[in-house]
Amino acid sequence: MLTVDFNRLALAPGMRVLDAGCGQGRHICEAFRRIGVDVCAVDLRWDDLCLTRGYLSHLAAEKGGRWGVFQGDITRLPFRDAVFDVVICSEVLEHIPEDHEAAAEIVRILKPGGELVVSVPRYLPERICWLLSRSYHEEPGGHIRIFKQRELRRLLEDAGANCTAVRYKHALHAPYWWLKCLVGHKNDDQPLVKLYQKFLEWDIMTHPMSVRTLERLLDPLIAKSVVYYMKKGN
Repeated sequence: MLTVDFNRLALAPGMRVLDAGCGQGRHICEAFRRIGVDVCAVDLRWDDLCLTRGYLSHLAAEKGGRWGVFQGDITRLPFRDAVFDVVICSEVLEHIPEDHEAAAEIVRILKPGGELVVSVPRYLPERICWLLSRSYHEEPGGHIRIFKQRELRRLLEDAGANCTAVRYKHALHAPYWWLKCLVGHKNDDQPLVKLYQKFLEWDIMTHPMSVRTLERLLDPLIAKSVVYYMKKGN
C-alpha cells in the first residue's frame, strides 16, 4: 500500500532518493523500480531494515542499480548537505519528540529544488483513534502527537521547503483503525477486524474500480493520511 504518488515525482536516471524512516521498504522499493534511480533507506528498527535490505537486494538482482540501507536517527542523518534529489518521510514525524530537528535534517540533505514528500496521520481520523483508545497512542514508540494541517506545513516551510500540493490517502483505512481502537488496537483476532482486514487486502491486491472510486470520494472527508508534496528553495 503506497501513500506517496510516484507519478507526481519527476524521477529520472541518476537521481538519488532517500526514504527517511523506511519501515519495511514499501516506498523505497517502489522508487527503486524506476530505471537508473539510486536509493537509500534509513530506519532505527533493525528488523525492518533487514526486510528492506532483502527486498532491495532482490530487485537489484533483477534490474541492477545502486542502493544502501542504514540504521540511523532521522534527527541526525549520516549524510552531507544537499545530496539527495528526492526525500520521502512517510508516517514518521508523529513518532518523534524532536520533530523540528527531524524536519531540518530531511530538508538539509535535499538538493536545492529537490522534492520532499511527507505524510502523517490526518487530524480528525487520528483524533478519533485517540478518543477511542488510550493504549493506541500510549504504546512505546507510538504516536506522540497529532499534527494539524497548518502546523505541519509551517514546520516544513520553516525548515526551508515550499508546499506544491496537499493530497489525502487511505479513507477506507480510517474506519478499520476506529474499529481496532474500539475492540483493542492489537486484537487482530476479533471477527469484525479480521473481516475488514481481508477486505483491505483484497482491495490492495485487486484494485476494483468501484472501491477505488469510493475511496477517492471519501478521501477529502476521512482520509487516514495527509500527504505534503514540497520543494526545497534554491
